[in-house]
Amino acid sequence: MNFKVPFSYDFAFEDKLDDVNGLGILLFHKKTGARVALIANEDDNKVFSVGFRTPPKNSTGVAHIIEHSVLCGSKHFPAKDPFVELAKGSLNTFLNAMTYSDRTVYPVASQNTQDFKNLMHVYLDAVFFPNIYERKEIFQQEGWHYELENEADDLKYNGVVYNEMKGAFSSPEQMLFRMNLNSLFPDTAYGVESGGDPDFIPELSYEEFLDFHKTYYHPSNSYIYLYGDMDFEERLQWLDQEYLGKFDRLEVNSAITLQKGFDVMKEIVAYYPLGEGEDVAENTYLSYNTVIGTTMSKELNLSFMILDYVLLDAPGAPVKQALLDAQMGKDILSSYLSEYLQPTLSIVAKNSDEDKKEQFLTTIRQALTKVAEEGVDEKSLRAAINYYEFKYREADYGAFPKGLMYGLRVMGIWLYDDNNPFQSLKDTVLYDRLKEKIGTGYYEQLIRDYLLNNTHSTMIVLKPKAGLNTEREEAVKNKLSAYKAGLSKEEIDNIIEETRKLREFQEKPSTKEELEAIPLLAREDIGKEVQPLYNTELKVEDVKVIHHNVFTNEIAYLRLLFDVSDIPKDLLPYMSLLSLILGYVNTENYSYLELSNEINIHTGGISTDVKSFAIKGSDQYLPVFEFSTKVLYHKLPEAFRLMEEMLYRTYFDDTKRLKEIVDEMKSRMQMRFNSSGHSVAVDRAMSYYSAHGLFKEITTGITFYKFLEELVVKFDEKKGEAVSKLKELMKIIFRKDKLLVSITADEEGIRLLKKQFPAFIIGLKDREDKAYEEYDRQEMVPTCHNEGFKTAMQVQYVARAGNFLKAGYQYTGALKVLKIILSYDYLWNNVRVKGGAYGCMCNFSGVDGDAYFTSYRDPNLKETNQIYEKCHEFVANYDADERDITKNIIGTISSLDTPLTPQSKGKRSLSMYLAGITMEDLQRERDEILKVSIKDIRALSGIVKSITDAGYICVIGNEKKIEENKELFKEVKKLLK
Repeated sequence: MNFKVPFSYDFAFEDKLDDVNGLGILLFHKKTGARVALIANEDDNKVFSVGFRTPPKNSTGVAHIIEHSVLCGSKHFPAKDPFVELAKGSLNTFLNAMTYSDRTVYPVASQNTQDFKNLMHVYLDAVFFPNIYERKEIFQQEGWHYELENEADDLKYNGVVYNEMKGAFSSPEQMLFRMNLNSLFPDTAYGVESGGDPDFIPELSYEEFLDFHKTYYHPSNSYIYLYGDMDFEERLQWLDQEYLGKFDRLEVNSAITLQKGFDVMKEIVAYYPLGEGEDVAENTYLSYNTVIGTTMSKELNLSFMILDYVLLDAPGAPVKQALLDAQMGKDILSSYLSEYLQPTLSIVAKNSDEDKKEQFLTTIRQALTKVAEEGVDEKSLRAAINYYEFKYREADYGAFPKGLMYGLRVMGIWLYDDNNPFQSLKDTVLYDRLKEKIGTGYYEQLIRDYLLNNTHSTMIVLKPKAGLNTEREEAVKNKLSAYKAGLSKEEIDNIIEETRKLREFQEKPSTKEELEAIPLLAREDIGKEVQPLYNTELKVEDVKVIHHNVFTNEIAYLRLLFDVSDIPKDLLPYMSLLSLILGYVNTENYSYLELSNEINIHTGGISTDVKSFAIKGSDQYLPVFEFSTKVLYHKLPEAFRLMEEMLYRTYFDDTKRLKEIVDEMKSRMQMRFNSSGHSVAVDRAMSYYSAHGLFKEITTGITFYKFLEELVVKFDEKKGEAVSKLKELMKIIFRKDKLLVSITADEEGIRLLKKQFPAFIIGLKDREDKAYEEYDRQEMVPTCHNEGFKTAMQVQYVARAGNFLKAGYQYTGALKVLKIILSYDYLWNNVRVKGGAYGCMCNFSGVDGDAYFTSYRDPNLKETNQIYEKCHEFVANYDADERDITKNIIGTISSLDTPLTPQSKGKRSLSMYLAGITMEDLQRERDEILKVSIKDIRALSGIVKSITDAGYICVIGNEKKIEENKELFKEVKKLLK
């Protein structure tokens, strides 16, 4: 430890953390007992988090609503939405908050020291001194409120969390996973819904809301985490002087209690809403759930993470395969949840029927018994251990800072054991131990103890019910109508007045003084140079190779991209199907289980995908079929050997396996419609006018889903044709003349590629036949459908799209700033704050000119569309002072300067290369961003208007809401059959 612990803290211990290249230090604040965990290392992406144990007593969502609400103004930062001001005006690399079933966590990260200090200050003030006590409107806006503008209107509920959770409860998978947890712990905090059940959220009173904050948001109940390269002594002293030292110790009873095990398995039957016209047959979910020890048993946790993969997740996993063979469902899902006091394992059969319940349980038991008696496949265990160990050592979390993810892991044990916060950052030794236990009977005994002989379990049958959404909506409407009917004239006037006051609060901007209280960097604090591109062209065996020369710690990130521009339109969905099949069916030398094991033993994974890259300043695009892998340098020969096996020796004639894959992908796409409906709607809207958008729609969007849907229904009729076309595609895609190679590695990595590549490439032939000439891209003719897709959702995803280049405008870096302004000002205030949607966003592509507006879990439809259509007026009249402009510029640069992992550096560089974007283009864009003025922003109103004037709209949402607004659409249709 190279700093002195301030007097106001008690030093507990320090712990060398080799796995994260740091030193862990545990402290306790003397006056309050606040827990403080530090991880000191050389990472300049500094992380701070303050968390609290927040066990809920009911399903009103109070913990979730407080998470939203404390970020809406505080003692030192009284502006209405400091969170948004920070999102607009800081160089943060992470800024958010999360509600779990037993804790609430507020993490931030930044590479800039002063910015990091500012973020800490605002967040600590928010949690300890929020404005929720002075402004009831915050609770009403973020949680729930009665909405009534005129006496004759229908009384409604509204609120951001209320609508967010209506969206969450629109997904049967989300409903089921929540029920799985709740059912196992009926007597503890996990027995209720911390996020809030929409049926119960309106039962939360303002007084109960405040009482929850008073009870749990105190330093004595806090967990404070600091990570990275910083002056820890200075930060600790500041923390004590500004916050912790201003409180006295408080006894907070927030302990998470253990659930007593059950004597027998409990059974639960529940219902979820089915969309209009959807078939109830084969639409039931069967879920078996069991409790696995406690989270403090790290070896046990890691063992079950491995077993979950081996038994249920890997291709050909024995329990999953047994359930598929017994036709228990079209998709088998599993979930091992270890982040709470008592971990759980769930096995789910999707697209099943209630009468299969007993057979479902019997099949699971028989499959587990067979594995326990015959032994867990040793190669599968080694493969799974290597797979997870590779990910653990690589520590590549994409856009999420490593220190953030380490902090969340720390909380997973620290919450239940004050003295053991760093245990979850020492998995390397555990992986070694788990390898040693292969073949000793250890894993088989775990199966017996926790899966076969464990009565702390539940069986849930989640059944579809047609019209349930309508029933629920009518029940809420009737409840509100009856409530209103029982009110006096004075009480109704009070609700109208509260609605008016809330709207007034929402529309009244923060004062200049309130906004200026939030610390802000200067333009001079922003780096002037763009992040570099790493692209070096070379030829290996006459194949173009793009080398991204960065340090990767001896991991090669390899991508093989085959140009598929010449694939006829009618084969495109089969090409996407091919990408889902390769690696998941038998080959000449391996069963698909054996192939999966080989891949995971020797690499960090091999995947295939269909992708496309927009080309700068045009409506052209490059479609590719991609093989990608990440592999240690010395294992490159094995990676090439396995890709050869997939490319040259895959068998397609096992139509039973083909059906399993098609069923599973159809199921997973349905889940995506619920979780990412905003993106699905945007992509669909872009397909109305863009050939590139139409390609993406056919290969990854609703059109591809409809292809799978038809293939499932007519599988016996179409399976022969499908196999024939898959084989045909193998011949015409994988040719040497189509190939581009991308490798992210250092000089040693490219040397080894040059050495190994010739033996691999010899199997690829140049084009021999002329059956598929370069086809005319005009074959991809977009058509405007402007669709409203009806589903059994309680909310909407509302998208508008267009292309400003086609409208005659040019791209400028100022559009990046406009995106921040609109996302965190105009759209935020109108769609989220006033409208109650959980999310809203927009984008203006600097590559091809595509742009969009979209909303997420939105209670509205027509109103949101009108907000989009008035957006250009806001831009034309945009007004701001120098501080506001600077703030938005900083927020823009923050989004561009996200720290990149080695893999991300390679991906970014290749994308720019394929798009034709140079360092000069990126520098010009950055220069334009840094010098943006009000005049520049106002000049963009024409671009914004061109997007809405284009008239392309797509909405996925509630059946009734779509029908009520059908005049907005050319076509109204069901999303699912």
